[in-house]
Amino acid sequence: MANIIKKTAPTLIFIFGGSGDLNHRKLTPALYNLYVDGFLNDKFSIVGLGRSAYSDKKFRDHLLEGIKQFSRRPDDGKGPWKEFQEHVSYLQMDAGTESEYALLDKKIKETEKAWGEKPSVLFYLSVAPNLFPVIAKGVATIPAAHDEQNARIVIEKPFGHDLQSALELNALLAGLFKEDQIYRIDHYLGKETVQNILALRFANTLFEPIWNNKYIDHVQITAAETVGVEDRGGYYETSGALRDMIQNHILQVLCMVAMEAPVSFEANEIRNKKTDVLKALRRYTKDEVKENAVRGQYGAGWMKGEQVHSYREEKNVAPNSNIDTYAAVKFHIDNWRWQGVPFYVRTGKYLQDKTTMITIHFKQAPKYAFPPEAVDAWRPNRLTLTIQPQNDVRLLFQAKHPGQTMSLDPVEMVF
Repeated sequence: MANIIKKTAPTLIFIFGGSGDLNHRKLTPALYNLYVDGFLNDKFSIVGLGRSAYSDKKFRDHLLEGIKQFSRRPDDGKGPWKEFQEHVSYLQMDAGTESEYALLDKKIKETEKAWGEKPSVLFYLSVAPNLFPVIAKGVATIPAAHDEQNARIVIEKPFGHDLQSALELNALLAGLFKEDQIYRIDHYLGKETVQNILALRFANTLFEPIWNNKYIDHVQITAAETVGVEDRGGYYETSGALRDMIQNHILQVLCMVAMEAPVSFEANEIRNKKTDVLKALRRYTKDEVKENAVRGQYGAGWMKGEQVHSYREEKNVAPNSNIDTYAAVKFHIDNWRWQGVPFYVRTGKYLQDKTTMITIHFKQAPKYAFPPEAVDAWRPNRLTLTIQPQNDVRLLFQAKHPGQTMSLDPVEMVF
């Protein structure tokens, strides 16, 4: 296979919220994997930013725990991590104080002098949404942030808490940076199986011809967790399951399952195809919402042999909170491909299994050619894409049970 590794340019990465959960679980493990795979330039630097007091060593030790737990290449500190950590440092700053951004300007200039060339600079906002406007304005005071070729600002989800706040944030960013500099990121799309959806659909003539309402009965998308909100009660009180998972992660996945074939994999083309799906989603009236959506909240009880608190007993949660920790919605896409095919999506805390999967349920094949005893275990064909905990694709179909009689059993092909 041809070598397709393309190394990045020399890059300086500032991670706001560097000591936070997202960086610990997702960002640094992802950057570490890129380093091990050989995608990062030899000249790169990752600077965690936050108000907490960390030394470089303490910060690196904290991130190493995330590598051990969440990287696809766990490292005990004796492998590639030893070299990788030399590129990682921590800078304590108050993102709400404009004068503190001079520290970042100084760091950029020091890096340029040390490397002997101008670095690409990435400002990654892994923080609470209410800090996006404050940090964006602060970053805009840094001269290097206005280098259209070499500076980027990345905004993590959630992008606002409603339509009005999202529009206001967009307007603010547009007034501070060029559109090509702004990246609105849903880290969920980095998962291998999510990226594989488009390859599975459009690189195989086996699936695309039957990817429509003539052959598909319904689609299910499930994101289930076996834990509660843990130490994220304060955040969850401002979001809930519907905002935390369905309106971003799950809708992105739904769009990739339902979109039309793109003419290229250029970012704007993929975005436009996704937008067409969102435009076709049926809007419900208030009365219809009750028939097509449900929300719930976990109570106290037992989970896998351990007694657990109710949501209202969690830290930083109001004792009379009505925030949802479970949400399910039945979507309809009113276009030619998907007319009449319901999309069922669900997500929740403290559910039986930790799993995220997409299941395509095909329509039932006619049974009249087979004797009644042959179809006792009959199951419609089913294609399942598992995103986590493992990454796999499963195809369920019928096959004859070995023997003299015509008896059918469902079998599964896994890859």
